[in-house]
Amino acid sequence: MSTKPQAMKLQPVRGTQDIIGDDYALFERVVTIARDISSRYGFKGIITPNFEFTDVFKRTLGDTSDIVTKEMYTFNMGDDSITLRPEFTAGICRAFISNGMHHQLPLKFFSSGPVFRHERPQKGRYRQFHQINLESIGSAEPTADIELIALASDMLEALGIRSRTTLELNSLGDDESRANYREALVAYFSRYQQELSDDSKMRLTKNPLRILDSKDENDKKIVAGAPILGDFYTENAKQFFNMVQQGLSAIGIAFHLNPKLVRGLDYYCHTAFEFTTTELGSQGTVLAGGRYDKLISMMGGPETPAVGCAGGVERLYELARTHLNLQQPRPIVIIPMGEAALSASWTLVHELRQKSGIVVELYPGNNLGKQLKKASKLNPSHAVIMGDQELAANQVVIKNLDQSQQSTVAFTAADILRAIQ
Repeated sequence: MSTKPQAMKLQPVRGTQDIIGDDYALFERVVTIARDISSRYGFKGIITPNFEFTDVFKRTLGDTSDIVTKEMYTFNMGDDSITLRPEFTAGICRAFISNGMHHQLPLKFFSSGPVFRHERPQKGRYRQFHQINLESIGSAEPTADIELIALASDMLEALGIRSRTTLELNSLGDDESRANYREALVAYFSRYQQELSDDSKMRLTKNPLRILDSKDENDKKIVAGAPILGDFYTENAKQFFNMVQQGLSAIGIAFHLNPKLVRGLDYYCHTAFEFTTTELGSQGTVLAGGRYDKLISMMGGPETPAVGCAGGVERLYELARTHLNLQQPRPIVIIPMGEAALSASWTLVHELRQKSGIVVELYPGNNLGKQLKKASKLNPSHAVIMGDQELAANQVVIKNLDQSQQSTVAFTAADILRAIQ
């Protein structure tokens, strides 16, 4: 008795998507704009692998983070544990160390590509999504923070969405600031230990700052009364933060101070920032970053200050959809009628594609009306038509499809280009 093979699942895996049509054009425009603007600030491209040894992310993201405990795509290859990239910074810092780039400081990197997190899919957020990423490595001065935020702001402005976002800004202080703040948080949250969520109970001893990021509703009520980091700044931390604020104000970048904006890991310090929106549901962050002066040394490299940020491409193009001009250059269509004309047209088509800078499509056939109808879906500006009669005279007919006018010119790329311009 034979059985039919089980039907294949022909839908994308949950949390993934096919990027096609206008979405692809939007995707490419966002990445291109980000790359172009970052280059004006001296950022150079870098490509790192889509996967790393798992320890690269475990050591940098922290054993108690949601990404490590719940969201990483990890698998074994022989004796090696491998993880698909959940974010860019760790891989870029690993590349900095692996390639001995500490002799080349300062360095500024732009990167883009897919990242992978097994989280709950929602508007603009996927399990395989894409990021643009910026890292400025080697400067301990607040000028690097100001420059990075200015670059991010310019990028959002070029996408037409800066006015629809709010820059939220905070400082995590220096080591002494955070050590004092950590003690205060432990003392405060210990009073509510029995009421905290299980995740927050675990973080209380390991990473109390992470409790401030809790999404649990009861945790949020407790967090509302927690001490404020700004009350524990040292004079050095206050000065650094003041310089960042003054620099942003000097170049006209508005910001909102958010004392609850923190990063839970010890290698973060000083500036933390997020560009947020109310137009993408509950997860409103479109671009976020901060300073991480101790990450590279924690990974085994030399003491190296750094600041970076990243934004989700899908979320950016959802916001930018109504602003970006997606009008594509209109093509011309070459319609050879018959085998002899088709054979002769190949050289013409190739030369036009090489030299003209315009899109050229070939629509051979024996029925002009049908070929024009097929080509109409491309919205061409002109049709270049040749049959046996035109071929014998070494000419082509050019039809202006907007004005319903036509003319006859010599069978050369130069004459055709002059006629359609």
